[in-house]
Amino acid sequence: MTGDNHSLTTEFILTGFTDHPDLKTLLFVVFFAIYLITMVGNLGLVALIFMERRLHTPMYIFLGNLALMDSCCSCAITPKMLQNFYSKDRMISLYECMAQFYFLCLAEGVDCFLLAAMAYDRYVAICNPLQYHTLMSKQLCIQMIIGAYIAGNLQSTIHVVLLLRLTFCRSHQINHFFCDVLPLYRLSCVDPYINELMLLILSGSIQISTVTIVLISYYCILFSIFKMKSKEGRGKTLSTCASHFLSISMFYGSLLFMYIRPHSLKENDKDIPGALFYSIVIPFLNPFIYSLRNKEVINAMKRTMKKRKLHNIIKQISFPVTN
Repeated sequence: MTGDNHSLTTEFILTGFTDHPDLKTLLFVVFFAIYLITMVGNLGLVALIFMERRLHTPMYIFLGNLALMDSCCSCAITPKMLQNFYSKDRMISLYECMAQFYFLCLAEGVDCFLLAAMAYDRYVAICNPLQYHTLMSKQLCIQMIIGAYIAGNLQSTIHVVLLLRLTFCRSHQINHFFCDVLPLYRLSCVDPYINELMLLILSGSIQISTVTIVLISYYCILFSIFKMKSKEGRGKTLSTCASHFLSISMFYGSLLFMYIRPHSLKENDKDIPGALFYSIVIPFLNPFIYSLRNKEVINAMKRTMKKRKLHNIIKQISFPVTN
């Protein structure tokens, strides 16, 4: 990269969170703690669902894959952000940038489909409980998950290929804490109209179609809940669905705000808060929303801990420590 204003940029500087250098230690500690909790919570949930046979049902299989994608999202963003707090140059190459955006886009795309599948699963379980095993079989569950990964991968690949058609010569500074698509469009010296159009078509269609499935499912669920005669059953079902719907609302709200709102390409100052929410805060909150309020998950954790404790006791008896 030369000093010429028209030279092509192959490296970028991520300038997000550099406006307050006095807070870098505090920000590093906060985001590092969030990252550790996010990874332990999500990967722990994946491991628990894998080990506990009682959780091998469509609802928890979807939840395990959602936790896996949240881990992928966090891994794609947070380590580089933490490094940049104490890095002098804060550089990221073009191909690192593309890889970071690819995995973020993959995680968010798959999450959209998984959340829609989970909403449909809850609809069948609550509104058609007698037909649940017919309408939501494990085979259909696996097919939906494979379809979500294929669609998410296809969307990510298309966006990355379209990004590689652009040339970046206006600046090498990205006013963001990771390589998001909108800040890259602003640096392009090629008109990103095709990219914007495909972003609107692909991301817009995925988000709108999946959020429609979610809203219809939860409308039917709420209608069924209020028809229940048992107050205890109504309260329990409503509590579970409310926590799920809260997570879904935060996720879709932040994505729609970021990518589907009018003039999103021009509003540079609004990128970081929205992106921070869907890429870091939501993966951090999801294990608490889906696990700590779920009695089956909590009981599975207790059973696993008891088994581990019993295993350690048997091991100590079988192989006593000798001085």
